[in-house]
Amino acid sequence: MPHIKPKSTPIYQTSVFTFDDLNELELYFEQPGQRFMYSRYANPNSDELAEEVNKLENGAGAIVTSSGMSAILAAILSICKAGDHVLCAEEIYGGTSALLTQELSRIGIEVTYVPTDTTYSFDALVKPNTRLFLTETASNPLLLVFDIKRLAEQTTKHNIKLVIDNTFATPILTKPLQLGADIVIHSVTKYLSGHSDVTAGVVVCKTQEDLQRVQKVMLTYGLNLSPFESWLAARGLKTLRLRMKQHCSNAQTIAEFLQQDPKVEKVWYPGLGGHAQHKLASEQGNGLFGGMLSFRIKDETEAVNRFMQGLTFIPFAPSLAGVSTSISYPLGTSHRSLSKEQQEKIGITAGVIRLSVGIEEPEEIIADLEKGLSKV
Repeated sequence: MPHIKPKSTPIYQTSVFTFDDLNELELYFEQPGQRFMYSRYANPNSDELAEEVNKLENGAGAIVTSSGMSAILAAILSICKAGDHVLCAEEIYGGTSALLTQELSRIGIEVTYVPTDTTYSFDALVKPNTRLFLTETASNPLLLVFDIKRLAEQTTKHNIKLVIDNTFATPILTKPLQLGADIVIHSVTKYLSGHSDVTAGVVVCKTQEDLQRVQKVMLTYGLNLSPFESWLAARGLKTLRLRMKQHCSNAQTIAEFLQQDPKVEKVWYPGLGGHAQHKLASEQGNGLFGGMLSFRIKDETEAVNRFMQGLTFIPFAPSLAGVSTSISYPLGTSHRSLSKEQQEKIGITAGVIRLSVGIEEPEEIIADLEKGLSKV
């Protein structure tokens, strides 16, 4: 057979790898990472994806998982056991909240939600059994930007881990490990893969000790990612920097357009001068502000329906970060599991629409938004 040197990694679509004899099997255990046995443990495609994301985040290593939610689960379970306590920002993705409140509480992990006004002064909420503080670089869906350096100072003081969901920002904007975080998680489904055709997650760790624990959780709970999805995500990752620049540029243009439309009551986007954390977002995001924004029209479900029905090509798709622009409705999707009081407290009302700005020409996006707004 001729010597084969593919430019792109082939897809290792296999569940198991073979050995010549018992000597080879022993080498597998003696030299971890040098060969493969079973794709739940490791696979060349998932390893490649993990290595590439780790390079972007400047970590000690990364573990890829089957979804963003399984990445969050792996991160928490790598640190916490029954009887432990978690602090979580009150402005958080609804799926994260549901995991903590509805499921992890069932196995004895307690959660306290940190009010936004005490984000950097949560001393009174820390208990002897507190193990970690979980938040996002920018909150979903109202784009509250967290000062990771300040949070790291607080978590270090209390000897607890700082876990940051960096999905909205991506390492192109922000590298939380360099700012003091201990663990970074991503829904690879979103920007890292970028084409709305993969469901995956990743956990990136600052230390080998944390990495080994995450790997153990992934193996034991069966949270691994398939070879084909690993390959697809690694392919998508190759254009991340280019895509993020266009996402950010477009989002800035769209946010400014929406801000001046009389039918739009409020716009949440860190790139706007009036955003409460505009300066922090600029510093922490290297002058880029991301591709996500939210806006509010009148607080009536029917007004939102008319807006959606008036759009021509922007779909209502309850996810984000694909190359195509899409809208979502936090009250009915991502934050549906929250109580009415929780929704109102963090400002998720009937008129709030989340916009994932794609990489089309900005004029095309604006023209479609104008059509939708004309129906409100």
